[in-house]
Amino acid sequence: MAWFKKGKTEEAEPPKRSKVAEGMWLKCNHCREIVYRKEVDRNNKVCPKCDYHFPISVIERINLLVDLGTFKEWDPELEPQDPLQFQDTRTYKDRIKAQQEKTGRKDAMVIGQGAINGRKVALCVFDFGFMGGSMGSVVGEKICRAVDRALEGRMPLILVTASGGARMQEGILSLMQMAKTSAAVAKLGEAKLPFISILADPTFGGVTASIAMLGDVIIAEPKALIGFAGPRVIEQTIKQQLPDQFQRAEFLLDHGMIDMIVERKQLKEAVSTLVGHF
Repeated sequence: MAWFKKGKTEEAEPPKRSKVAEGMWLKCNHCREIVYRKEVDRNNKVCPKCDYHFPISVIERINLLVDLGTFKEWDPELEPQDPLQFQDTRTYKDRIKAQQEKTGRKDAMVIGQGAINGRKVALCVFDFGFMGGSMGSVVGEKICRAVDRALEGRMPLILVTASGGARMQEGILSLMQMAKTSAAVAKLGEAKLPFISILADPTFGGVTASIAMLGDVIIAEPKALIGFAGPRVIEQTIKQQLPDQFQRAEFLLDHGMIDMIVERKQLKEAVSTLVGHF
């Protein structure tokens, strides 16, 4: 019998880790700082470090702009077709179906009537969550229908953009929406009805090159990225380095491309004041 007896060694317990709920923190797209999500939510989805305005949903945008309970959506049943039978890694029909299931919407545009401090307005809001807010036939048609109803009701038109541009899966049909929507909002000018364009981050491509920049007053949220082509493409084309903050709202304001920059918490009052002046 061995002179020693092997005893049971007590295994050291692993150190307890503090439980951190997933999604409690997020990284700011502008300053790259890690910020507390609840603090951002309390601040209207605005970064407390650098004042960058995070993207918000269509419902949040509508609730931010119009009086509670006054919004009535128009033509929610309109949905895109596939006349080109487009296919890349997936068919266009499959992409549309997946996006409809994800967002609960038929396409990337919500239109309707609401009131801002008691004044009736027609409202168009891009949904960036639906195929990057790309403008196809349905988006163009909805904007035109909103214009027609604004004319009928003698209401101002408010457009909120967040888009990557024209929808490539609809080819020339999506590019035609640039001319179609531009011609439609021209009727508002003839009828002496105000058209206010609000540019959110990001607003690019054919949307910037058409309806987004045609407002009587063009407002942007702070640090919103606004342009036609991306900065990398421009640098490769012109073989020059672009200035700091190029295509940010502040840069565009300094160069006369937009009229004003308004923080999200002040946006409703700013639009209400503008509509009142018109």
